Amino acid sequence: MTPEDQEETQPLLGPPGGSAPLSRRVFLAAFAAALGPLTFGFALGYSSPAIPSLRRAAAQALRLDDAAASWFGAIVTLGAAAGGVLGGWLVDRAGRKLSLLLCTLPFVVGFAVITAAQNVWMLLGGRLLTGVACGIASLVAPVYISEIAYPAVRGLLGSCVQLMVVTGILLAYLAGWVLEWRWLAVLGCVPASFMLLLMCYMPETPRFLLTQHKRQEAMAAMQFLWGSEQTWEEPPVGAEHQGFRLAQLRLPSIYKPFIIGVSLMAFQQLSGINAVMFYAETIFEEAKFKESSLASVIVGIIQVLFTAMAALIMDKAGRRLLLTLSGVIMVFSTSAFGAYFKLTQGGPSNSSHVDLSTPISMEPTSASVGLAWLAVGSMCLFIAGFAVGWGPIPWLLMSEIFPLHVKGLATGVCVLTNWFMAFLVTKEFSSVMEVLRPYGAFWLASAFCIFSVLFTLSCVPETKGKTLEQITAHFEGR
Repeated sequence: MTPEDQEETQPLLGPPGGSAPLSRRVFLAAFAAALGPLTFGFALGYSSPAIPSLRRAAAQALRLDDAAASWFGAIVTLGAAAGGVLGGWLVDRAGRKLSLLLCTLPFVVGFAVITAAQNVWMLLGGRLLTGVACGIASLVAPVYISEIAYPAVRGLLGSCVQLMVVTGILLAYLAGWVLEWRWLAVLGCVPASFMLLLMCYMPETPRFLLTQHKRQEAMAAMQFLWGSEQTWEEPPVGAEHQGFRLAQLRLPSIYKPFIIGVSLMAFQQLSGINAVMFYAETIFEEAKFKESSLASVIVGIIQVLFTAMAALIMDKAGRRLLLTLSGVIMVFSTSAFGAYFKLTQGGPSNSSHVDLSTPISMEPTSASVGLAWLAVGSMCLFIAGFAVGWGPIPWLLMSEIFPLHVKGLATGVCVLTNWFMAFLVTKEFSSVMEVLRPYGAFWLASAFCIFSVLFTLSCVPETKGKTLEQITAHFEGR
């Protein structure tokens, strides 16, 4: 390694001598940014309690039929895909902090439009706006947090993005028990408004300030976040303006993280998480739960608990180990799901539809209930496995692996991939079920989980304990 290479691999930011930062305000800044993902989770979970209420709406203009209800749930993913592209543009031009501040606007306006809705089109318009905000928040929040965190806690703070998402979903489920859809939308404005207030007092990320050659502002930001002035190397002049060119795809530091980031997002959605969530309530009904509506809350609690556990051990266990463990758990649980649907399919039939409320005709009802309890166990195991690895880690790695000068575009493509795949899987899942039958669909998800494990072991680097500059140097082969 040449002296010039050694200089280039020095971190832009790092505690002097490896010492621990003196201030804990970095946690406050991370919490302020994570209120965006909390609102994002609330927006995702909002449709679950709101749709049944809107189906019974007294006003005919607001009543949702099957088609409108489907779009009410799915249009958020289309808005989020557009928001991901917009967020990728904003994050490099407006900065990380201002992008977070701007994403509060479509959140608040979207929920306000839903609150004041007089017809279905206003409901869909409000959902589309909240979807755009979800896309921006899902991109900018991980980037902001990864750039303000020091290596020892970057995994913990980065995983809190997914933790806040699942917490927001759970809050929407719980609030939906006591609030009707208009007041539930009013509640959705609260975390976004709180985020707007808090982020006004938080600094821009020091790394972004350094790329703008604002050294004094970067020093002040580090003093605020870490409680001491850190050592850094000034980035090359013009590095922040070089942007992205197609010729750069030949560089290992660009194409390697690009392939990894896009693949992680695709595998996350192909794992079967949407299919499992789709069948959650039906599975609980088969297990003879008196309150099958509790299924969503139970699933939400499992997600929160295991995502929190993943956040606590992320910087000790590492990303690769948790991704691999998570993938293996999902392989076994989706395979068990497929076996459950195969065994409860009943006799031969030309129909590809499986009525889960009808027990298998050749077995006693108690045996069918017991089999359903196995499905409940498989479902809970799958959700726990997903929450430990493939839920939070793709978002965390997305914020870690890209060089600063292409981060906006690259993370935008990753977020677009994630939301487009979420939309595609959600809309086409029924068609896959018709062609492959339910057991075939879950076994297909199991195959994707196997591929995700192999991909993790062969391609995904360990980023635990490394600075963002060291991660970039790894892809460059230095």
